[in-house]
Amino acid sequence: MDTFGGMHTLASLSQVPDQTGRTVIVTGAGSGIGRAAAAALAARGARLVLAVRDQDKGRAAAASMTGQVEVRPLDLGSLASIRDFAAGVDGPVDVLVNNAGTMTDSLHHTADGFELQLGVNHLGPFALTNLLLDRITGRVVSVSSAAYRSAQIDFDDLQWERRPYAPFGAYGQSKLATLLFTTELQRRLNLAGSSVTATAAHPGWASTGFRITSGNRLLDTLAAAVTPLLAHGPEGGALPTLLAAVGDVPAGSLAGPSRFGGVRGPATAGGTSAAATDPDAAARLWDVSERLTGTRFPLTRAVPTPDPSEV
Repeated sequence: MDTFGGMHTLASLSQVPDQTGRTVIVTGAGSGIGRAAAAALAARGARLVLAVRDQDKGRAAAASMTGQVEVRPLDLGSLASIRDFAAGVDGPVDVLVNNAGTMTDSLHHTADGFELQLGVNHLGPFALTNLLLDRITGRVVSVSSAAYRSAQIDFDDLQWERRPYAPFGAYGQSKLATLLFTTELQRRLNLAGSSVTATAAHPGWASTGFRITSGNRLLDTLAAAVTPLLAHGPEGGALPTLLAAVGDVPAGSLAGPSRFGGVRGPATAGGTSAAATDPDAAARLWDVSERLTGTRFPLTRAVPTPDPSEV
């Protein structure tokens, strides 16, 4: 759907077109970029499902929005919670926005024993998408980060069991995994003959209360001091997500800020690095993620209709 009239950029929330009749799920919508994106879509008529771990925060966010908004519990650090949430979605979903994420300065694990950042930022959204995909009709949007550019996937030690834990390295790995997931998801959707589109977004430098924790105390203190001065707010950070969700963008593209090297400014869609679209790495990560989460791509491969003249 050409919902931006052919536009490939989004400079203001006011440009979001009418969304009446559409259902959108946004994870982590209780605060920050997720809350801003959800509010913009709800204001334009969409039915919003705020999938949040903190129900009090979710209800407070919903109360501040106009339109039809409901709050449902979802903890992306728990496969049981993800399955419960997916089982409660009983109708078509136009857009799933995998927005929720985490950052930590030390090694922690999810309820299922996954390294926390990989678990919440990649494996949780991976499982949720697979469990909902038979009901998704439009797009799957996954929020990454510019940190993916300096990251790599260590398939020999994906969970940081043998290496000294590097918080920012683990964060970057999880966000690179998000883009590889988008690449492989789109490939599988194409093979299945599905009209669903997989896209990604990164917010640039956004001041949202999401604390940067690189493991370097001096760097983290400096980031905390300058972020309010140089970064854009949640609304600016939400523009790429909104463009990826309802804009005229190519399948598999990454939407992000267009100014100052991708730090802030109007959102535009573009490509990603070779590492983020490596088909072998994407396929390998998908296989590993299926084994770890116990979820599978639910759509079957499309079978071409025979040409009558050849029968």
